[in-house]
Amino acid sequence: MGEVKIPRQMFLWSIAVIYVCAFASIYVQIPGLYGDEGIVPVRLLMPRVQRPLLEQLQVSPSLLWLGPSLGLEPQHVLELICLLGVVLGMCAVLLGPLRDSLTFFCLWALYLSLYNAGGDFLHSEWDMLLLEVGFLAVLVAPLGLLRGRSFNGYHDPLTFWLTRWLLFRLTFCTGVSKLASGDTAWWNLSALSHHFENQISPTPLAWYAHQLPDWLLKFGSVVLLQCEIVVPLLTFFAPIRRLRLFGFYVQIFLQLGHILTGNCSLLNLLSIALSFSLLDDDHFSSSVGPKKKKKPKSLTLWSLVSLLALVVELAVYALILYSEVKLFKLQINWEQKTLSSTVDFTRKDFYQFLQIVHLPTICVAVLSFTWEAVAAMLKCVCTQGILGKFWSLIQWAVIMTASIGVFTLSVVPYAALTGITLLPEVRDCYSSVERLQLVGAYGIQHRMTSTEGRPEIILEGSYDGLTWKEINSMYKTGYVNVAPAIAGPHQPRLEWLMWQAAQRGHDQSPWFTGLVQRLLEGKPEVVSLLQVDETQYPFSQKPPAFIKAKLYNYHFTYPAKDKSHLQDWWKRQYTGEFLPIVNLGDTTLDKMLEESGLTEKFPVQPRLDTPVSQVLSHIRSHLKGFSGPLLLSTLLATLASIFLVKSAFSWALGGRKPISATADHKTKKPKEPSEPSTSNRYNRKDNTEGRKLDTEKSPRRRK
Repeated sequence: MGEVKIPRQMFLWSIAVIYVCAFASIYVQIPGLYGDEGIVPVRLLMPRVQRPLLEQLQVSPSLLWLGPSLGLEPQHVLELICLLGVVLGMCAVLLGPLRDSLTFFCLWALYLSLYNAGGDFLHSEWDMLLLEVGFLAVLVAPLGLLRGRSFNGYHDPLTFWLTRWLLFRLTFCTGVSKLASGDTAWWNLSALSHHFENQISPTPLAWYAHQLPDWLLKFGSVVLLQCEIVVPLLTFFAPIRRLRLFGFYVQIFLQLGHILTGNCSLLNLLSIALSFSLLDDDHFSSSVGPKKKKKPKSLTLWSLVSLLALVVELAVYALILYSEVKLFKLQINWEQKTLSSTVDFTRKDFYQFLQIVHLPTICVAVLSFTWEAVAAMLKCVCTQGILGKFWSLIQWAVIMTASIGVFTLSVVPYAALTGITLLPEVRDCYSSVERLQLVGAYGIQHRMTSTEGRPEIILEGSYDGLTWKEINSMYKTGYVNVAPAIAGPHQPRLEWLMWQAAQRGHDQSPWFTGLVQRLLEGKPEVVSLLQVDETQYPFSQKPPAFIKAKLYNYHFTYPAKDKSHLQDWWKRQYTGEFLPIVNLGDTTLDKMLEESGLTEKFPVQPRLDTPVSQVLSHIRSHLKGFSGPLLLSTLLATLASIFLVKSAFSWALGGRKPISATADHKTKKPKEPSEPSTSNRYNRKDNTEGRKLDTEKSPRRRK
């Protein structure tokens, strides 16, 4: 693989943008989720038994435990962490020199603090992936202390290779889990017929995608399985550059499809950032203009190598196409103009295939990693000077050791896919650092695709217990005539957990009792999680006296033949009770609060009034009323505006820049030779005579 300077910078820039979105999204939701009047107050998560700080950090690494030492409340510590993350991330986005290891280590440590203190609301798959990618960014980014001549960067392809290995694990395990879990919807290729309405946060475009013909949706399931299983196997570690480019564009196509139909989640953005590891600098230089290639010494040998690479590339494309046609029985019906597809292998066949390819994928990864390591070492050896070689090899050895450690740890969750036996020492090492979330397992717990519709929890409130009004959220499916919401990169944590709770039950969702309690109390911090606009909340004037929760199954509607009236987006069917009627002071509610650990066993400590807490409260008051998408849009628009201003200044200064003498010399046309003029001849003659007189007058001449 060639140089990776440009893709590496794109990766680091993308991770900085993702950090900004992640921290800002959490900051908006802190009062409603973790505030003193929130669903799960963070003070309840604080240890009641005082431990030494180092011991507490070792048990659960989080900067939250520094709050008492700084004189800050737990909620203010969380807000300070998020604000620091936003500011540091924006600086890394705007300033290239700040995209170094120290900056990304601080961002990773800040997000790890939120993850360990956030409980259920911050334990999603994209949170774990962001921590792993963020730690890889620490290794990929240059070290600011070594920035300069002493830092050669020969090991950049080695550390950047780890992001490609993570992309492979994420994509391959996600595809394999669809079939390995025994999901009937994927085995009969009807998954996409239910996916668009069952995903976490569908968009209005998902409704239109749901209307596609069944044969086309089944073919889409085939393409998705191929792109997640076969394409990574054959292209991600291929030595041929065009195959890696093919894998890159396939992944970009998949992620854009997920974004358009399922909102722009952090998982999609992280997948796109990891896809940059499939590129190299030659891709960008070839897109800018033709690159001058060095003439090979042996033209015949070069032609044979190019021809062999082309043959292998075409063979890989043919294998992908053949496997798609053969394994899924693709047949074209020319009369009906349709394409039929059926799985032509059994679960036993798939398990045997998985057992065969799983171990070789690790071996191929080891060979690819070794190739990058040896290539980096050879570059260090070719450095000029003995001291230069020695210093380069020291850098290579340190980075090599860290990369081997991360790669070895990542094999542990990947080996669990088929139960490959590893050394006990490796598993013990993985267990010792598991709390740091350095590596994660993806696709192990696959969520079955529901064929009975989208389960949703609908809260209802009442003043008298007779007349009930629905309490719906901004980002969650509720009213059947309301279009699916567009949240963008904002991650509504409450809606995500309610989507999961609808499939599990309130017994496995202890936070749900805290939500009901706060709604009965009318806490504005929690109400703002559901509706920022108070006019959209049915109990804005007075909190309800009773609350209950029902469970519905939602389905996308089909286009109505009569276009004279508005079309509903959803249709729903009542399936049962999720939570019985409760009210404040009810013994049932008190018992559920106690079982969930949400009762106050200790008196609430008085608020601390420090300068830092005053600043944090001032910032919070100014951002009150901002929804998550609005705040993130404002931040991203600010970053874009700054980039435009910088580009305009650079263009203006570049236009006025005086042309250098070297440029003048290069652009000046050579004068045509002409006959010397008479005056020039006389001038040369006078100069010659003058030089002769000076020579005669010189002391050496007189002697």
